[in-house]
Amino acid sequence: MRQRSNASDEAVPKRRIGLRGNVLVLTEDTDMVAAQLSGTQGPSPAELLRAPLMNNISTDEIIPGWCCYWYDEKLGDYAYLGLRDKKVTEGALKAFAPQIIVSGEAKGCGSSREHAVYAEKYAGVEVVFAHTFERIYEQNCRNVGIVTCTDLDLLEALLAGEQLPLEAFTRRANDIERAIVHFGGLFGFNRQGIRITPRFDPARPLNVVEKILQGALSPRNALPDDASVRVGESYFVRADVRFSHEYVTPMAAGMFVQQFGPTARLEQPDSCYFFQDHLSLAAPVLKRRPNGSELVARVEDLGLRQREFAALGQGHFIGPGDNGGSRAICHNHILEAVARPGDVIIGTDSHTCTAGAVGALAFGVGATDIANAWYNREILVKVPAVVRVELDGALRPGVCAKDVMLNLLTHPEIQGSKTLGKVLLFAGPGSAGLSVDERATLCNMAVEAGGMTALFEADDITRAHLAGRTLPAPLDILDTAPFSDPDAHYTSVVTVDIGTVVPMVALPGDPRNAVPLTSLREEVRVDKAYGGSCTGGKAEDMDMYASVFAIARDRGRTVPAGVQAYIQVGSEAVLAHATERGYLDLFAEVGVTVLPPSCGACINAGPGVSERSDEVTISAQNRNFPGRSGPGQVYLASPYVVAASAIAGRLSSVEEMLSDGARA
Repeated sequence: MRQRSNASDEAVPKRRIGLRGNVLVLTEDTDMVAAQLSGTQGPSPAELLRAPLMNNISTDEIIPGWCCYWYDEKLGDYAYLGLRDKKVTEGALKAFAPQIIVSGEAKGCGSSREHAVYAEKYAGVEVVFAHTFERIYEQNCRNVGIVTCTDLDLLEALLAGEQLPLEAFTRRANDIERAIVHFGGLFGFNRQGIRITPRFDPARPLNVVEKILQGALSPRNALPDDASVRVGESYFVRADVRFSHEYVTPMAAGMFVQQFGPTARLEQPDSCYFFQDHLSLAAPVLKRRPNGSELVARVEDLGLRQREFAALGQGHFIGPGDNGGSRAICHNHILEAVARPGDVIIGTDSHTCTAGAVGALAFGVGATDIANAWYNREILVKVPAVVRVELDGALRPGVCAKDVMLNLLTHPEIQGSKTLGKVLLFAGPGSAGLSVDERATLCNMAVEAGGMTALFEADDITRAHLAGRTLPAPLDILDTAPFSDPDAHYTSVVTVDIGTVVPMVALPGDPRNAVPLTSLREEVRVDKAYGGSCTGGKAEDMDMYASVFAIARDRGRTVPAGVQAYIQVGSEAVLAHATERGYLDLFAEVGVTVLPPSCGACINAGPGVSERSDEVTISAQNRNFPGRSGPGQVYLASPYVVAASAIAGRLSSVEEMLSDGARA
């Protein structure tokens, strides 16, 4: 293997980039976007750059969920079909064939789906400019050979006719990232057999994130004596757990076979998990669509290909349950039965960070990364800066971790992309009052803050959770669990008095649109209430729904006519929890439909999705980007608020629901 200490030496090909195609400027004004795609005479790209650029473009907007049933060049036809205001039609981007796409802050937020960058690639995109990028999206771009850049001065130079060296676009990258870009992606880099020696710091106190990564370093970038990993440097580390779901497994399996050959097998298959959870209840919803039969056939094919690959590789297949849904949502199962303190866990889903609740370093990856990790367990990780979030106080009645997270998204030290690519380390005395399920809610939504992931250091609550598993983890595991050194460095410390947090709601369009529920001056009617997903389908979430519905039942109140209410359990274990406590009967008595485990409505693939643009849903899920759960308007809230709103028929806290009943 050739060894290089710097990606700029003669072994790296010299490439230059010049403008030879179209430039698409994604402005806030979507009419301007539509005009560019239609070829209407209008402002030049240079002039459009002076207009406000579109921020927070989610991967749901780049490629809607149902389009991910394909994983070939057809994706190019669907590029940006989900963009807000629905001004982009099928095939429009591919026909325009932009060489360059430009937007504002936080490009590629949301899902880890690599289908998004392939949709751009298959539509002709070679370079993406934005003020900032979300971590997974940017890594996916790098892995497939799309160049990303935050220096819009370079775009001005390209528009002026200059030919620029590729190095100009990769100045903020480290050596390994730069080499991957130069060789056209991760697989191209690996084929070169080049070993780039990463940089290290002198030995120093480490926080828990740095300790986990340092302990998991791959032999190809082994730690020198008296050294420590460096923030901002990239290292290949060994993953302890790797998982994927049916949306991504077939795409990644194709890459695996193409890159490593038909006889290649998973390394350590016992640490690989394959979940059929996202689309297990999709068929009834899809059948109502014009191309429903085709979509259902695609879904069935995804499941079949995943099952075959899992069997061939001898990994764990977590498939259909006995209840019409899945055995579990991937994140629920990993949290309930697999994750351990100090584990490095990667999954093809942005909410993989849920497992941080037990002290694992868990984060989402794309198809290329998981295919590579199946082969050698390695994942490239840029050591992140860590934000320490000190939780003080105790939650007031009717308030839970979901409210804390929505509140945190508005914190001046968090909002405005301040935590892009960073890790949130939850600590402080307020943590002691939070169960593993509540901790999971906070970790789950770290990506909604733009973070890489989040975690809690292991403690007695972690120990009790691990001991309560069907297959308990060794209790001495906490004896070797990593903890931050007393003098460890944090990029910032954010203090939150959780006792002051009130019921919150995120307005439609983005989880970061969070406001106190009491700040809404006008009544917001509700057509649907959905309590489920990996965020709102845990055992303690069921306790919260039940506490509200029990009050409603005792007062003779039910879900009103015209409102559909759903509670969806996140796993068969959660279903057993709810059954044992009589919750299923309670939910039925107040007019709530109980659904088996599945991602369902959260991914626009199950009961609870909206059918019309004027429908309003109150949901306990984690994100509400345009089109995420259908064409309607989705408000995000806690299980308490979802249950209260289902009974009230409008957005309501538990207190408001009770006062409504008193007036009635």
